[in-house]
Amino acid sequence: MLSISLLSFLTPETRPDVKGHATDYLLGLSGNREGLLHLLTNPDLLVAVSSLTSDPSNAIAKECYLILINASADEKLHQVLVNRANVLPGLLKNLQDPQFMFTDQICTILSNLTRHRPTCNPVSKAMVQQEVSVAQLVDMFCTEGFNKMASLHYLGPLLSNLSQLPDHRGVMLDPHRSVIKRLLPFLSYEASATRRGGVIATIRNCCLDHACHDWMLGDDVDVLPFLLLPLAGPEELSEEENEGLPVDLQYLPDDKAREQDPDIRKLLLETLLLLTATKPGRQTLKKNNVYPIIRELHRWEKDASVSAACENLVQVLIGDEPEEGMENLLEVEVPEEVEEKLKQADQKEQEENKKEVEETGENRKSQQIQEGWIRS
Repeated sequence: MLSISLLSFLTPETRPDVKGHATDYLLGLSGNREGLLHLLTNPDLLVAVSSLTSDPSNAIAKECYLILINASADEKLHQVLVNRANVLPGLLKNLQDPQFMFTDQICTILSNLTRHRPTCNPVSKAMVQQEVSVAQLVDMFCTEGFNKMASLHYLGPLLSNLSQLPDHRGVMLDPHRSVIKRLLPFLSYEASATRRGGVIATIRNCCLDHACHDWMLGDDVDVLPFLLLPLAGPEELSEEENEGLPVDLQYLPDDKAREQDPDIRKLLLETLLLLTATKPGRQTLKKNNVYPIIRELHRWEKDASVSAACENLVQVLIGDEPEEGMENLLEVEVPEEVEEKLKQADQKEQEENKKEVEETGENRKSQQIQEGWIRS
């Protein structure tokens, strides 16, 4: 009965004050798991909310977008939003409008929807239908003031999620375009950890395609200094160590600060580790004297999972080369029993890290964790 009553208030013809009370109630409802379950069992409410994102009242339209953010934070509601409420065409159309005032909310909704493959694929297909390309999204992301009413920071996580799909990675890694190269400066973008995290996660996903490693490490892209600079600190290195580093890493000032977010530091290290999967990649990192940067980071690091990522990279940097036929670590076939042991060890490490976080009272949110839980 409550849902039927609410639906009668969520129509374009309803008086604005009554409609506002209804959307305000739904916003509060969507801010907890019990409320989201109610929306799951009453999907027509989300259909109505989606239609009111174009309401003449900016206050009502904004509340509807916030409800959709909360709903999209729950994977169980993704199919309802994509198929029943059909939110994608409208979201993608308004996303490209440089004068649209709720673009940041749209970026967050799309970022949430693309976190999981079952809805990442439909978003990708809708992009094709709406003629929205990854290259266009990167252009928006990199153009200062593209939309004066939006920061577009959440385009970063959206790009990261889309880079899970080979077609979009192909666009980013096309040597005839400058898509991936345009993202690199944002690895040191101080104003937004969301933007930095989205960019490094995108680059990490692109590095899963080992065929592109030579190009990314070469002069055309020169990704290595961009990855190392956020990990470097103010520690004084020897002259010999400095001279072996890329020019941008040499003789850094005493006030040089590292990346503050441990999740981003870990992603940077994981990306470097992926680049060591091939023999030329390992040679490039060793030639550019990456080890001292990681050594000093490890001494400074307080986060257990980031320290472990440092150790994984160092093992490759100072270790012997794999035997013939196993030079590409991404193509090595791992026996099932070994793979199972590695999974168990990784799970144990994650549990230990989780326990350490709980004991120290830390409560960090990963860049990959869903956005949402906005309340009125």
